[in-house]
Amino acid sequence: MLSLVEIHTSRLQLRPYAIEDLDALHRIFIDPQVRKYLCDDKIMPREWVATEIENNAKCFEQHGFGQWSVFLKDTSELIGFCGFRFFYDNPPELQLLYGLSPQYWGKGLATEAAAAMIQYGFAEHKFQQIITATDVENVASVRVMERVDMRFVRRINKEGLDVLYYAIFREEYQCDRSLYSLPIKTI
Repeated sequence: MLSLVEIHTSRLQLRPYAIEDLDALHRIFIDPQVRKYLCDDKIMPREWVATEIENNAKCFEQHGFGQWSVFLKDTSELIGFCGFRFFYDNPPELQLLYGLSPQYWGKGLATEAAAAMIQYGFAEHKFQQIITATDVENVASVRVMERVDMRFVRRINKEGLDVLYYAIFREEYQCDRSLYSLPIKTI
């Protein structure tokens, strides 16, 4: 039987995608402010999100990690997602990916979720590095990367988009437990 991990921070609860998250995740993915940077401004159909949930379950089965739905602890409202996703470029690349509903931007919640995920990746999976990418114009995402001590590593033109890559390396990682706690529980 597959054991899944739930992660808690001071304000958030993260658990792997579940089919009951489909409608809430779909609303986030199609939000114009979210999709502008995440989906290259394409409106992703509900079926695409359902496939993402299915593929995420397979990723957890194969690797023990994937994408987590992000909930506010106080209200149990699904407000976003955060976790690791393979991008099948040449070569395939594992990246940290995160997104929140716009009404929760600017509150430090993306930073809190990303910091917990970085800790999880280094502590539980012994990753040597964690990378993430964003469009140059996505200044808020760059700020999140910098707040979790990721450093700029490269800028490339990828399929007509100007993309920044940031990384944090295991040997440089400093766990700041005052920012987040990480009770990991198997569900």
